[in-house]
Amino acid sequence: MQMLGAAGVTTAVMAAEADPAMAAAADAGSPAEYQAPEGLAEDSPAKSAALDWIKANSDGITGLNAEIWEHAELSLREWKSSIAEAEFLQKAGFEVEFGTAGFPTAFTATYAYGKGGPVLGFSGEYDALPGLSQNKGVGHHDPREYIHDPFAPSYGPGHGCGHSALGTAAAAAAAAVAQAAAKHKLPVTVKFFGSTAEEALIGKTYAVSKGVYEGLDAFLDWHPSTANATGWGTSTAMTAVTFTFLGVAGHGGTPLGNKSALDAAVMMATLSEFLREENLAPSGRLHWVINNGGDIPNVTPEIAEISYYVREGSPARVQVLLDKVIAVSEAAAKASQTKVQHRITSACWNQLPSKSFAELLHENMRQIGPPEFSDEAQRLAKELQESLGLPVKGMHDTVADLTAPNPVFMGGGSTDVADISWNVPTVSMGAALAPIGTKMHTWSTAACAAAAPGQAAVIAAAKYLAATAVDLITQPERLKAIKDEFAERTKGVEWKTALPDGYEPPMYEPPAWFLRKTGQSWPPENITWPPKRVVSQEKFASLGPELAAQK
Repeated sequence: MQMLGAAGVTTAVMAAEADPAMAAAADAGSPAEYQAPEGLAEDSPAKSAALDWIKANSDGITGLNAEIWEHAELSLREWKSSIAEAEFLQKAGFEVEFGTAGFPTAFTATYAYGKGGPVLGFSGEYDALPGLSQNKGVGHHDPREYIHDPFAPSYGPGHGCGHSALGTAAAAAAAAVAQAAAKHKLPVTVKFFGSTAEEALIGKTYAVSKGVYEGLDAFLDWHPSTANATGWGTSTAMTAVTFTFLGVAGHGGTPLGNKSALDAAVMMATLSEFLREENLAPSGRLHWVINNGGDIPNVTPEIAEISYYVREGSPARVQVLLDKVIAVSEAAAKASQTKVQHRITSACWNQLPSKSFAELLHENMRQIGPPEFSDEAQRLAKELQESLGLPVKGMHDTVADLTAPNPVFMGGGSTDVADISWNVPTVSMGAALAPIGTKMHTWSTAACAAAAPGQAAVIAAAKYLAATAVDLITQPERLKAIKDEFAERTKGVEWKTALPDGYEPPMYEPPAWFLRKTGQSWPPENITWPPKRVVSQEKFASLGPELAAQK
């Protein structure tokens, strides 16, 4: 798992003092000498009750995963998916309130039993990705939604990161813990946070800045993966930024004096590639997409947008790289005689790990065992591997050993769970939903997410999370150790949101039926609506004095 991978300090030019955010996330021990402790996870009547609840409700759990997979709704527009997940929790006795942090499709579900127990949080996501539509259980690329356009054919959205399974398993774990606590009279408050727009890294990052996760004692997180594993590595911090170039439209057949915003975007993309050799450390990542480049070659594009994800080992290192990317945009605008403006769409920290939390979770994973993959699941996995030109190994059917992170951080993915981890002790793990050797954010993952591999992963992940949460309730010394480690790691580091001052999150206006069903009004108080229009007011480029007529 990339997000649970190496932690440490980047090489290149070393500063006199280590970056505090990276130092807090680093492990001081030797990976070769580490041995995972035993005897942390304990059997208990409450744990058995939680696992039995998951088993007894497995059809409803896998059914929810399949339903959300079918909806395949994009970030900030998960209208049906969020309601499906909320209703699942309501049936389990949770009180649900929509509109968390002002996001229409975000919700908080709460179940409280008794007084004085720990407050445990679970993380749910349910957004799909654009362009990754794929028919369920098909071992070759076969888009479920093909969008015909004679000039620009494309595919519909799909759960290529498995968030249909992510939110489902987390909700099932939260429900199982609540039922077990009530049955065995264990005081606890279980909070489930239905989070929007994880793929854009917006939902949780902004919600943390508004204090949504305050008061939690521990937070449990998981993500679909190609392996069954946990650890205490860190992730990359990230800032997402969109650059808008404004030019002047004109006929392509008479281009003199036109100002092409697309030219500017292409120049920026080219110039930013030259940052890689001398300005991008092994821990950094820089990737971009032109998300608005015009509509037809015969109209010079007056507006163009290019979006970047800027990743590095800490927020401070992200800022250094981001400043260089912004300078590149200004150079491209000057060369193309256009104007440029940029807006930060999201920003998150690197994740703060918890070694003691990971050790407890790993032992529960090991005791429960890997997902129970059927012959059908293994067959699909092998078909996908063959289709993709990968070694045919099937699904990962063991629980990986717990190992210490690499002391040299080599970069990787980002997560908006990271900002939560600096405010409450957090653990993350992965359960195998996709075949060995494949990747998230692919059509092949969408093929698995609600088919046999994904349905096995959903049940296993729910068990891992529920069992670990029950241990936190029945073994207060485990929770204390986790909180003590958190206090030690955060000494001398003050978390402050990486979002800019005055940040307003992007949103889409919900359909009227959704607002009625969830009891919300529009717009929320934290955004300006309607948003300010982006309209070019640029003038044609001067060609100088008119040439004299030839005689």
